[in-house]
Amino acid sequence: MTNVLFLCTGNSARSIMAESYLNHIGGDWAGYSAGSNPTGTPHPMALQTLAAHGVTPQDGDGASPRSKSWNDFSRPPAPVMDVVITVCDNAAAEVCPIWPTRPETPPPRKLHWSFPDPAAAEGSEEDRLATFSQVFANIRSKIDELTG
Repeated sequence: MTNVLFLCTGNSARSIMAESYLNHIGGDWAGYSAGSNPTGTPHPMALQTLAAHGVTPQDGDGASPRSKSWNDFSRPPAPVMDVVITVCDNAAAEVCPIWPTRPETPPPRKLHWSFPDPAAAEGSEEDRLATFSQVFANIRSKIDELTG
């Protein structure tokens, strides 16, 4: 099993969608998500976007996703991460969290995928949902490439 942690600041949209999609496709992959400053709850439009694409929102343990702190994964009994992917937006000058290495485990493979934060989208509800859908499509494409 390859454990993948999707990391961002708020853990409400991009990382939640990535975690859920990776767990949806399954196989030898388990997705988790966390934030350096979690909002406390997944963004409703992230959950709505997943449902619209036939993806059941779920974390690596099969439970409904929740906004989690990266501290939840920084020490035992948390699963050891094989891959850590930051999903912050370079263009918006977001500060991406840096994953601390657990001294008792080998360092994970680290990747960065830059996606705009759909939670920051403005406009009508339809416009904002379109932004969530586009970001999800980009996330899905990168995950399909990773796992393919």
